[in-house]
Amino acid sequence: MRVLIANDKFKGSLPAPEVAQAVRKGLPSSCEVDLCPIADGGEGFTSTMLAALGGRWVECDTVDALHRPLKARYAITGTGLAVMEMASASGFELIPEADRDILQSSTYGTGLMIRHAAGQRDVERILIGIGGSATNDGGVGMADALGVLLLDSEEEPLSPCPAGLDKLAIIDRDQLIELPPIDVACDVDNPVLGPNGATAIFGPQKGATAAQQETLEAFLAHLIKVTGARDLAERPGAGAAGGLGFGMMHFLGAELHPGFDLVSKALDLPARIEQADLVITGEGSLDAQSLSGKGPVGIARLASDLGTPVIAIAGHISDEVRQSGLFEQCGALTDFDLPLETLMTDTSNLLTRKVRELSDLLPLHGQA
Repeated sequence: MRVLIANDKFKGSLPAPEVAQAVRKGLPSSCEVDLCPIADGGEGFTSTMLAALGGRWVECDTVDALHRPLKARYAITGTGLAVMEMASASGFELIPEADRDILQSSTYGTGLMIRHAAGQRDVERILIGIGGSATNDGGVGMADALGVLLLDSEEEPLSPCPAGLDKLAIIDRDQLIELPPIDVACDVDNPVLGPNGATAIFGPQKGATAAQQETLEAFLAHLIKVTGARDLAERPGAGAAGGLGFGMMHFLGAELHPGFDLVSKALDLPARIEQADLVITGEGSLDAQSLSGKGPVGIARLASDLGTPVIAIAGHISDEVRQSGLFEQCGALTDFDLPLETLMTDTSNLLTRKVRELSDLLPLHGQA
């Protein structure tokens, strides 16, 4: 029995490589295992692509979403591709819960990271994953860091964050620095505005109150009006990372791609799935959002096309996913009915235990 383990991270608990090892421990020793940790644009995207493509890490000075100094790193491959994650600079996990302020948060640090990569002589193209953001600024912070001027009607500069742009009237791109072509790895298909938009869907996850959500939606609507780019704002993925997808398309001429498709190509996933008798995939939570393009669902759909059965292992699995028909079996750590703290701190052992439970339902141990 050849088993492909192709899982994403368990956010807040275990990175994808450690999840894969924990799953492996739950399988019989008779199994031939292909370990293939994945990412779809969020945390872990850069390391996954670097492992597949080869290259080197580069460190740069930047700031977090609240403009506090930090060092971030990205990768440069041998083919001149700079691969990075916006979460390395503007990520949600970088801001302590007590400090989070979505109205003051911006993607300025992401812009600094892009600026640094653009200044490297061997960089011919930039690929950036935009999952895991702490921001809802439509990419204006990033644009400001790259030379775009955000001005009021008197041509006075404004602070590049949602709370500082209520008087935005002029966007001047004449001083935008020269950039290589940019591709964006995006793991959601939400537009910028509306009930399925950046603020409504992801704002609450970032701590936005109901009143703040109204402010943010009004800010993004005003931004779109000033840019005159409503068509871009309605494209699938434009609302990713609090509208950073939109900002990267409008300000930088970037192209959005499903993150899973980029990773799938780099890791040669179709061939590896075809060689497997069974695929095990998963991440921290499999829910309705997962069905819009997250990595484990992409794995399941690829496997379905190739006729390979798939098991889902996750911290939590929603009814929508369980009933989707994508997975032969589903195993969630919440099935153990343990306190959340235990699920988060003992994830590795619980994953191994859950795999053993599920594999008893398959002809795996019979081959040991």
